[in-house]
Amino acid sequence: MRRKFKSNNNVVYSCKYHVVWCPKYRRPVLKDGVDMRLKEILHEVARERGAEIIELEVMPDHVHLLVEVDPQFGIHRLVKSMKGRSSRILRQEFPWLRSRLPTLWTNSYFVATVGGAPLATLREYIEKQKHV
Repeated sequence: MRRKFKSNNNVVYSCKYHVVWCPKYRRPVLKDGVDMRLKEILHEVARERGAEIIELEVMPDHVHLLVEVDPQFGIHRLVKSMKGRSSRILRQEFPWLRSRLPTLWTNSYFVATVGGAPLATLREYIEKQKHV
């Protein structure tokens, strides 16, 4: 399989990350329509920031994301944008989230570069999360 690279004005790159984050107190609130709306918001943010969501799965108490992002923009800025916008919009559109949680997301998240494992293996892992 040939490796695909992306580029901007001064960098040619292939920077893929596996990212996981949870709602505050790991409450299972990402359901009943929240999960679908969250996916829409994350795709919108990724598109605006020039990132590519390769795989995305929303579980009731956490989010798995496989994403490629420009190294000059950075994974931290992308995750911050995704969590910030989704928290604001979801708490506006689903008022019951405001009564259950002081904030939607925890401050922390997990991120790992995707270099050692084949991309297909990670994609399969994320896809199978719903069936665990």
